[in-house]
Amino acid sequence: MMRTSDLFDLSHTRAAAMLADTVYPWEALGKIRDFILALGETLPPEEFDQPQPHVWIAKDAVIYPNNYIAGPCIIGHGTEVRPGAFIRGSALVGDHCVVGNSTELKNVILFDNVQVPHYNYVGDSILGYRAHMGAGSVTSNVKSDKLPVVVKCGAERMPTGLKKLGAMLGDRVEVGCNSVLNPGTVVGRDSNVYPTSCVRGTVPPKSIWKNDGTVVPKKEENS
Repeated sequence: MMRTSDLFDLSHTRAAAMLADTVYPWEALGKIRDFILALGETLPPEEFDQPQPHVWIAKDAVIYPNNYIAGPCIIGHGTEVRPGAFIRGSALVGDHCVVGNSTELKNVILFDNVQVPHYNYVGDSILGYRAHMGAGSVTSNVKSDKLPVVVKCGAERMPTGLKKLGAMLGDRVEVGCNSVLNPGTVVGRDSNVYPTSCVRGTVPPKSIWKNDGTVVPKKEENS
């Protein structure tokens, strides 16, 4: 459940070609910058403006004043970048996303329809289709001991060799307000994280992480 194919429907991102070449999604983190630079040059000028070098913004995106957007960066169709947003570069933002007030992005892939709308930090992370982070929820991307991040799933330990690795959120994941996703967190498709949680390791798909660390399966809607 940590594999790229387990977490994401690649039809909802411009990064599909890069991610399809990975087994685990964090393998793509070191390639985001170069991928954006190459992809940006292929984007049709009738659909994308280039307000500064290495920044491509869809003409129908809504870019509010008082934000900062550094390249390389691509912002997709219908996306909103709200006041106070801080996009530090190496950010591939999909279509119909919301990058909200006081939200900071760095070395990320946001699939289509992702919302990071209020006071979020998302660094060295990949957020799947329709993933949503509640107000104040953040990805922690560096361990306190500064050692390379190890992704954990039960008894399995998977060294990544990366000193910076935030969270991998599968499609339609909901993260509650003021939660912290520790380095190397993986949350499976259709799972929910309770508000004020401190999440680590791997959360199975269609599960609920409660803020005491308990994980339970989600009930089927027709049950």
